[in-house]
Amino acid sequence: MDDTELHRERILRHVSPIITGRFVGFQASYTREVRVGRALAIAVFVTAGIAQMIGSLMRMRPARRSLKDLRKGPEFLVTPVRLRDDLGQTYEIEMHGQLPQSALHRGDLVQVRTQPQADPTLPVKLMQVVNLTTMQPLTPRIPTRWSHLGPAMLLQAAAGLTIFGVVLAALLR
Repeated sequence: MDDTELHRERILRHVSPIITGRFVGFQASYTREVRVGRALAIAVFVTAGIAQMIGSLMRMRPARRSLKDLRKGPEFLVTPVRLRDDLGQTYEIEMHGQLPQSALHRGDLVQVRTQPQADPTLPVKLMQVVNLTTMQPLTPRIPTRWSHLGPAMLLQAAAGLTIFGVVLAALLR
């Protein structure tokens, strides 16, 4: 091997739910989209549509979103995080969402709780990190499907479901 050749650091995938090591740093972040299930999107869309119809008859201005917009889902920030254990092995895990920039510094001793992702080719997902240097517990926050749908749409869907239930009960009498 030539001395001028670059040596790549070997990155390991950890299988244990708890990893303890030194914080090496954050890698370049990117966004990933969460898909909303077809059944959930259609159920919310249809029941909200019932409330929208009633609202339009009463000259109220309902919140309108297309089924395609509902299915698209929220985007969240993905940041690969690297840790090094006492044996010098480097591990990469994915952090979904954000943490304060000042929460972790290079060399801090951390303990992270992880969870495997649905796609086995992806690194484990960081669920919670405890900075053992400062004794600060941290949990990254990401947008959820419910926050993506929005309170107005969910209230309309609840109203539409109630109206549907009342009409169905009246018909079945």
